[in-house]
Amino acid sequence: MARVQKSIHPDDELHYQKMGLNREKVELWEDGARVDGAKGTYEWWYYDSHYPDGTILVIFFFSKSPIAVNGPINPTATIELTLPDGRLISEEVHASIEESHYAKERCDVKIGDCRCTGDLSRYEVKFVGKTISANLTLEGTIRAWRSQTGSIFFGDKEEYYFAWLPAIPEGKATAEVTFEGKTLNLEGSGYHDHNWGNVSMLSLMHHWYWGRAKVGNYKVISSWITGAKKYGFKDFDVFMLARDGEILGDNSNHTLKFKPKNRYIDQKTGKPVYNTIVYEYLTPKGEEYRITYERHGDINKTCFVDVLPRPLGFLAKLIGFDGGYLRFEGTATVEKLQNGEVVESVSDPAVWELMYFGKSCADEIYREKHKNQE
Repeated sequence: MARVQKSIHPDDELHYQKMGLNREKVELWEDGARVDGAKGTYEWWYYDSHYPDGTILVIFFFSKSPIAVNGPINPTATIELTLPDGRLISEEVHASIEESHYAKERCDVKIGDCRCTGDLSRYEVKFVGKTISANLTLEGTIRAWRSQTGSIFFGDKEEYYFAWLPAIPEGKATAEVTFEGKTLNLEGSGYHDHNWGNVSMLSLMHHWYWGRAKVGNYKVISSWITGAKKYGFKDFDVFMLARDGEILGDNSNHTLKFKPKNRYIDQKTGKPVYNTIVYEYLTPKGEEYRITYERHGDINKTCFVDVLPRPLGFLAKLIGFDGGYLRFEGTATVEKLQNGEVVESVSDPAVWELMYFGKSCADEIYREKHKNQE
């Protein structure tokens, strides 16, 4: 049996001090550039906004492609506009390093004529392409938040990491989008986060469930991450629950329980999937909640070997890589309980995902064989 290497999602004072973080407050520099573009590193700033008519706007700013982390910096901005009828309009903008800028002291990213700037409470996002342009303003209604130190470290010397910062867990979105000779003026809700790391996520993680939902006056961010085999398929929780714009609690009090149900095998990707995902949580004030994602259907099913560029896809098949991605649509329900009885329940439509880098079912087989050795 190969020795299991260390992995940790730290929440101790030594790590906060070492990383220069304020436990009680996200600071402006945390949404600035965090890596230098060296081999293995990646970074992106992500913005999405949803509007009452069904329109969805998603904008990314990348330092390099997440599937080419060992390559040089490749500044790229992307946009996806999904219209109410389901039609998708998308474009990419590439720029040279000289035409780009990544500030360290705050979020201020420029890629060609595309730019995003912000101060953890208000963001201005501009995309200028050949076929579509957009101006998005995002004003936070929930304060910037991070899950513990925001980083999960892997390796006996904690030499590798994956980091994530929801700078705007929820906000008011105003957008002006121009395409095909017409302009849309939109008002809705939005979200912004920032991701970075120093090695490909494929080498760190086996799979994860990730979801974000607005349910009545509640906001939920939920993720259950399972590390790769060499890290013992260790699980990590990422969770936040807010009500009326105030955060009720998060995973830092270590009360979150993950209880998936109704397992099946997806026929296209071959991955084990759960129709029902349940998170049980006790707030620091002792309030008991249950959050349930109930799958109704699938929005996206992707086998990575089918969408990778030809040389990479061929190589992936040769080495047996069978990663997959699934995005689900269904209903999210937030229940408040007292003495085990439901005293409040609210439901709304939701979307969540399963990202699966590892071999199907490998974690279950491993855990069964080594459950007394972990």
